[in-house]
Amino acid sequence: MADPASQPLPEKDPFVALRYKDFRSYLGMKFFFTFAYQMQAVILGFYVYQLTKSAFALGLIGLSEAIPSIGIALYGGYIADKSEKKKMLLFVFFAVLISSIVMFTITLKSMESYIHAGWIIPILYVMVFCNGVARAFYNPAAFTIMAHSVPKEIYPNSSSWNSSSWQIASILGPLVGGLLYGFYGITVTFSVIIVFLTVALVCVFFLKRYPPVYVPKESIWESLSEGIHFVFHNKMMIGAMSLDLFSVFFGGAVALLPVFANEILHVGPQGLGIMRATSSLGAVLVMLAMARISPMGKPWRNLLIAVTGFGLSIICFALSRNFYLSLLFLFTEGGFDSISVLIRGTIMQILTPDSMRGRVSAVNQMFIGSSNEIGAFESGTAAKLLGTVPSVLFGGSMTLLIVSITYFKTRKLIPLSLNEISSPEAKEEIAI
Repeated sequence: MADPASQPLPEKDPFVALRYKDFRSYLGMKFFFTFAYQMQAVILGFYVYQLTKSAFALGLIGLSEAIPSIGIALYGGYIADKSEKKKMLLFVFFAVLISSIVMFTITLKSMESYIHAGWIIPILYVMVFCNGVARAFYNPAAFTIMAHSVPKEIYPNSSSWNSSSWQIASILGPLVGGLLYGFYGITVTFSVIIVFLTVALVCVFFLKRYPPVYVPKESIWESLSEGIHFVFHNKMMIGAMSLDLFSVFFGGAVALLPVFANEILHVGPQGLGIMRATSSLGAVLVMLAMARISPMGKPWRNLLIAVTGFGLSIICFALSRNFYLSLLFLFTEGGFDSISVLIRGTIMQILTPDSMRGRVSAVNQMFIGSSNEIGAFESGTAAKLLGTVPSVLFGGSMTLLIVSITYFKTRKLIPLSLNEISSPEAKEEIAI
């Protein structure tokens, strides 16, 4: 069979990215890792809340992961640019696997006589912190591998499949995690998580080795400054990152879903898993539709519309007291979020030079990659001060305010098409 790279690219083939073997290996790795990671997130949240009955404790889970993820993200991007990516990912996956084995061990019933109950939550926070360190290196390496696995002409299609894979795993992960936790307990659930992390690790072995295209000649600080300067002097890139950071920071209601499941909607861990999965179901269905109907005709306009819909969905969810109506608003929240994810991902792939992908991805990690965790901390803190429902209403309202401010500051970008954004003529319009 001929190499897909030697064939003309079908203009409307929704499966064109899947015809590349390395992209399929990358997609498998991303799916199984996300599946396990989302399972772990949902059961950790419910487990910690059951032990502490504290929304603030839920926020600390996000903070524990965000601190290292943000703090060493730039260094992770620098290492990704000058290192072989496959080897880097192998180290990352081994670290995450060991972290999950530790969490599995300390939550065993048989360990109760060996580990003081007061140490369980701090150890879990430490393991989440270690996962945050791993993420600082994972995201830049994975971003670079994805960019090299397909031609630039099909970046929108590969971004759609990449996001769809993530969203499908985000549906199944919380759903399976919540059901397993509810029916069989945390030990069985962690066992399944470890199995899927192992499968993701195996997928890494099938990736090609990509030699680094960047050989630093300057100091590490000058190299990092180059990546930061590139992002902060691109109006569209910094605008997209800022929009996501502040909207998710204030709209991070997902962290409080254990409180809604336990005390407001009274649906238990099974209902929590369904709620987490419903948001991702909305995301993946919209994402699959976008494989045929692209939102990239006027990407900046569509991004602002999508984030507005996200904020409105958060507000409606906070006001709902019916489980099925709450699921509807979580579904729309996920759908709108998936549109913004696809647009941001495509813009980043197109505007970033090959030699800077790791460092630009690291800056993105500081803005977007940890916005969910920082948003979780904000939501937990706001819930402690204002109450659960008022804190989510506040977050949704702040999201709408951020969109309004962004609209007035970036109106000139609204009519630009994707081709215009990537053309040399648009550089003056996009540059700050």
